[in-house]
Amino acid sequence: MICCCLTMAVVPELKAQVESHAQEGTLQAYVDPVKKDTVAIVRLGHVYCFNKKKFTSRKRELAYWRMVNDVKKTLPIAKAARDLLVQVYDTIQFIPKEKDQRKYFKQLEKDLFAQYKPQLKRLNFRQGKLLVRLIDRECNRSSYSLIREFLGKTRAFFWQSFGALFGVSLKGVWEPDGKDKELEDICIQVEHGLL
Repeated sequence: MICCCLTMAVVPELKAQVESHAQEGTLQAYVDPVKKDTVAIVRLGHVYCFNKKKFTSRKRELAYWRMVNDVKKTLPIAKAARDLLVQVYDTIQFIPKEKDQRKYFKQLEKDLFAQYKPQLKRLNFRQGKLLVRLIDRECNRSSYSLIREFLGKTRAFFWQSFGALFGVSLKGVWEPDGKDKELEDICIQVEHGLL
């Protein structure tokens, strides 16, 4: 009887503690009404395990660290593109007329060129190629399909042809378990501050 009363007295205090931690998403508690017992449940975020890098040559090691620096420089731009894409989708829902949407896209394109042109001009060829791949990673859609959706087939064809002159395909697909495995690992480590 004393144990039951003590549990009832502690549960409101425990519930308040659990609610404050639940906001952080780290701790929850389960109270079993039959057994009058409390069990703490800890929810952890994703845990990533990476092998220690072993390089076969000095050249390969330099290429790896060059890729890390390129990811650090281009990943924020790709994330900004993702955030902008979400914002655009939210905005065009409230623009019913197609003519007004086209007007909005033209103004958006001018604003984007004004805002990002200096930053993009400082990217070298390798970083520009990487940016196209990282945009596909962040948006889950190829750059070609994004351009086609917002600017039309003709503009998408133009940019794809222009990219092809320099060996860049806007239609590339992100393969985190295939050809982009090493790059995906680098991105995850950069996002979590491990590199």
